[in-house]
Formats: sequence, structure tokens, C-alpha cells
Amino acid sequence: MDDLLRTQINRRHAVLETIKKDLINRLNLPYEPEDLHEDISLLGSGLGLDSLDALEVILGIEHAFGVKVEESNIEILRSINTIADHVIVARQKAEVSA
Repeated sequence: MDDLLRTQINRRHAVLETIKKDLINRLNLPYEPEDLHEDISLLGSGLGLDSLDALEVILGIEHAFGVKVEESNIEILRSINTIADHVIVARQKAEVSA
């Protein structure tokens, strides 16, 4: 495995862990980070989060990663993976424009 790929994997893992820990802390979920699968549905039948929980998640993303989540971009809350994708892309855009 080359260094670039290893670095990308490590960054994604760090983002996923931060998201999981923030979800657990902000929403007082009775889980450990390793209990939450990255593809679990956040809204509806997965974790069953409601609209107030979704707002807390968005605030957590913005606070933890310094990235903005547009109100019209609620689809990023499908899963932990979709949140991670949004964070990684937003950070890459910020690095390019800096």
C-alpha cells in the first residue's frame, strides 16, 4: 500500500471516529464508537434520530470539523459514512482554496 493511500485511509478513520464519538456524546447514545457501523441509517429505522437530533448532529459536524452544512444538504445525514464523505470533501475544497 502506498503512502498516499495509507494517509487517506488514516484520515477517513480519524473522521469516522470523531463523528461516532460526537454522536454518542451529543445525543447521549448508549453505544461505544465500535458499536456504530458506518452505514447505519441515522434517521428512521437505524438510530431513529428525529429532526432535533439531526440539528444537533449538524451543529456537531460544524463545530468538530469547521465545515458548513447547508440546510438543503440534509441527505448527508443518511449515515456516518455520508457525513464523513461530506467532511472530507469540504476539507479538500478548503485546502485547495487556501
